[in-house]
Amino acid sequence: MEPTKQKTIYLANPYGFSAQQKALLLPEISAALAALGLEVWEPFERNNQIDFSQTGWAYRVAQADVRDVVEADAVFAVVNGAPPDEGVMVELGIAIALGKPTFLFRDDFRRVTDSEEYPLNLMLFAGMPQEGWRDYYFTSVAEIASPEKALARWARDEVIADARRGE
Repeated sequence: MEPTKQKTIYLANPYGFSAQQKALLLPEISAALAALGLEVWEPFERNNQIDFSQTGWAYRVAQADVRDVVEADAVFAVVNGAPPDEGVMVELGIAIALGKPTFLFRDDFRRVTDSEEYPLNLMLFAGMPQEGWRDYYFTSVAEIASPEKALARWARDEVIADARRGE
């Protein structure tokens, strides 16, 4: 019997731009995801190992991040801010377009929406099922480990809803 491949999750986030956020916030979220048995692909750790003095560094970082989103099994996106970080939105859009499972993290209490139902732009929820989308949405680090939420079920290889099929 072949061993089960560890699932990979791309941690789309803007925290690497701030030394304090990178040191204090990012490790806690990464650890919570890893505790579910997932291999966490954090882009600032993986793809910013580039010499910023060389011409074209930004293009290479962007291409590496896109490649990681394409190759990861799922995306966990930190969507704090009003509006959320543009790069995270692009990464999330790529994942939704590819039909990958997407999970949102927002512990920012501000609403950024015109919808009565969704706390953010409704397009961010396009990769989730209409019914039960809250199982894909996290408002605290502690909630990431919740066994009832879609992320933990997905990590355990349980079937989760597929928004592309209207589930």
